[in-house]
Amino acid sequence: MTGKVTGSSKNMMLFTGRAHPALAEAVAKELKTDLVPTTARDFANGEIFIRFEESVRGADCFVMQSHTQPLNKWLVEQLIMIDALKRGSAKRITAILPFYPYARQDKKHLGREPISARLVADLLAAAGADRIVSVDLHTDQIQGFFDGPVDHMHAMPILTDYIKSKYPMDNLAVVSPDAGRVKVAEKWAHELGDAPLSFVHKTRSNTEANKTVSNRVVGDVEGKDCILLDDMIDTGGTIAGAVRVLKEAGAKSVVIACTHGVFSDPARERLSECGAVEVITTDTLPQSTEGWDNLTVLSIAPLLARTIHEIFENGSVTTLFETH
Repeated sequence: MTGKVTGSSKNMMLFTGRAHPALAEAVAKELKTDLVPTTARDFANGEIFIRFEESVRGADCFVMQSHTQPLNKWLVEQLIMIDALKRGSAKRITAILPFYPYARQDKKHLGREPISARLVADLLAAAGADRIVSVDLHTDQIQGFFDGPVDHMHAMPILTDYIKSKYPMDNLAVVSPDAGRVKVAEKWAHELGDAPLSFVHKTRSNTEANKTVSNRVVGDVEGKDCILLDDMIDTGGTIAGAVRVLKEAGAKSVVIACTHGVFSDPARERLSECGAVEVITTDTLPQSTEGWDNLTVLSIAPLLARTIHEIFENGSVTTLFETH
């Protein structure tokens, strides 16, 4: 096949940037298609050149890019790909961002700060994207930054199904790393057999990036196997500190679960040595388990493939997570 799925006079074309081609290939396999051949290269000064090797006229185009490091380069590459599709007369362009870049900058904490998550949405729209697909946005309000359909998918069923298959349900406790994610933790607790819920009280610096201090556990975790969850883990300081606080509060064991493993240095060292039994994440960003014995990576490809299929067929994306 040549990157097209054809039916009822429609054709779907799947494209990927260079940030995480393995994920796009897994999605293409789930869809029983191939990625569209693309020429992508960098000029000496860092400018990016893109050209698609097939006609995209009238096609329903899906452009995948995982925004790993160097994040700014991959964001610009996706924008250029969208622009090339728009100028090539694509019928509809869906930007797939498994990990939404700049999601933590979704509001102003102090004066004279940007709202960068909104800027990313504006850039996607200006480039020509008609629709956005992302997984576990840092805050729900980001959906409102884009003036068009936004499909906000959730990795919770993938993560909780794995946990239920591996850990006894009768002694689990769900722990949010801060008060702000308690609502998400409540959904996890319900999915994990109405497990008891706790959260870690922490303080965050408004002037230093990645600077938080975990203080104490609110709730009873003594003797419990704790599932400590978050949407993303960057340098791992907050989560490693939460593991320490949970252990001090008498937790029997701690399993860390997150959708987006950013894992900037020194996250691998911190999380492999913090005392957690296991760190579970998905492949929304490229991962390597080499030298990290307690890291488990689950595939997000089936969820993305089903989402693309429903969009292409004008089906219901909501039904993909309403059943859980």
